[in-house]
Amino acid sequence: QVQLVESGGGLVQAGGSLRLSCAASGGALSSYRAAWFRQAPGKERELVATISRIYGATSYADSVKDRFTIFRDKAKNTVALQMSSLKPEDTAVYYCNAARQSESYWGQGTQVTVSS
Repeated sequence: QVQLVESGGGLVQAGGSLRLSCAASGGALSSYRAAWFRQAPGKERELVATISRIYGATSYADSVKDRFTIFRDKAKNTVALQMSSLKPEDTAVYYCNAARQSESYWGQGTQVTVSS
C-alpha cells in the first residue's frame, strides 16, 4: 500500500510560482506512473500533468503547458510539480496520483489559491 502526501500549496499572486511535492511511502514512486490532478470548486477533477514509469515521458493539459513542469526525485521518492506564471484559474486543490495496472493511490490534496 502506497501512501502519498502532498505539500507546497498556498496563496500566491497571479504571475507567481509554487512548487508542489508529493512524497511517497510504502513503495517506490518511480515504479508507478505519477500524475497531478486538480479540482476547483464546483468542477470535476482534471488531469494536469503525468510522468511515465519507465522513460519519464511527460504530458500536460493544454491549460498548463509551458507553465508547469512535472519531475521526479528518485532519491527522495517524490514527484514534484513546478508551477510558474500562475493564473487565478489555476486555483484548485491539487492531488497527486500514483498508478500501475490495477493499483491507484491518491494523496489528500493541497490547496493552491492564486489571487488576481
